Amino acid sequence: MKIEKSQRLKQLPPYLFKEIDRQKTVMRAKGADIIDLGVGDPDLPTPAHIIEALQSAALDPANHRYPSYTGMASFNRAVAGWYKRRFGIDLDPESEVITLIGSKEGIAHIPLAFINPGDVALVPSPGYPVYDISVQFAGGRSVSMDLTADNRFLPDLDAIPADVAQSARLMFLNYPNNPTSATAEGDFFDRVVAFAAKHEVIVCHDAAYSELAFEGYRPASFLQSDGAREVGIEFHSLSKTYNMTGWRLGFAVGCKAVIQALGQVKSNIDSGAFQAVQLAGIAALEGDQECVAQMRNTYMQRRDLLVGGLRELGLHVEKPRATFYLWIAVPDGYTSAQFATHLLTRAGIVVTPGNGFGAPGEGYVRMALTVDEKRLAEALERMRGTGF
Repeated sequence: MKIEKSQRLKQLPPYLFKEIDRQKTVMRAKGADIIDLGVGDPDLPTPAHIIEALQSAALDPANHRYPSYTGMASFNRAVAGWYKRRFGIDLDPESEVITLIGSKEGIAHIPLAFINPGDVALVPSPGYPVYDISVQFAGGRSVSMDLTADNRFLPDLDAIPADVAQSARLMFLNYPNNPTSATAEGDFFDRVVAFAAKHEVIVCHDAAYSELAFEGYRPASFLQSDGAREVGIEFHSLSKTYNMTGWRLGFAVGCKAVIQALGQVKSNIDSGAFQAVQLAGIAALEGDQECVAQMRNTYMQRRDLLVGGLRELGLHVEKPRATFYLWIAVPDGYTSAQFATHLLTRAGIVVTPGNGFGAPGEGYVRMALTVDEKRLAEALERMRGTGF
């Protein structure tokens, strides 16, 4: 029997990080010692009190059955409490909060709730590939909002053609930003709310890196802008804040109608997050946040080491205020892919080519601060010997 893939799969490029995994496997098979600065997967362990909460919850048979589609009431209340403490925002945990199996799951499903075949979504480029891919899966069409250094890697809302703005159903945003590490302030979100209200666009703000900020900087929530709750939602993840990437737990908050529609999709596709993991999530959100402060300090020390070393090598890189990514301009004479290949084959260092996040990312590579300082120092030493 001939197995024929659907057109939607045939039209997709290889998923960026899957391709990076393939390249790493090839190099390791050749005996290379790989320093992986490619994928943003924290190397720090999940804090002990969260693990202990999971262990206790997993022993309770009450948690072995199907969970609620939209999340345990206690977890959604913990989310609302965290939002109040962190951003000063009051949320109704019953109608304005939904539990996700990681924020990626919610981001991937939201177009199914609002995109009809041929509909337009506004997607940042460079950006997290799932925004565009999820729109394609829903039969929609992504229109890129280019993020450039000239505009501090913020989309130029005034540059969006009027016909595109009028036809768009969704707008994806992500600050602090992956891959550029750019940040956005309240005045930008105010303009986004005005744009969305004028053109009836639903805003989907991915705030997965809001707690990875340094030197006292506290990123804003999109929902802090007046009117934001009428035009959109915000996605969060416990993955980066509490080093829980493998646990698959996140949430979305905001506009009741949007949350309800996302819940309708989820109830037909998945059966919710494991209750024991949600109980561990409560321990994370309501427990001592010193573990988050320690995590920030670790990444800040790594940031300073790597930024200083890269600048000594003659590379241009801004020191980010947030995220655990560096967005580095490639040397003259290289494309993004060529420089990434050079570092992999000559130094055994994995970085992510910027154009893998979208055409405007050409000319950059992304490095993740997810290895310890000793390995970062070794990476810098290897780079010195490659002759770029």
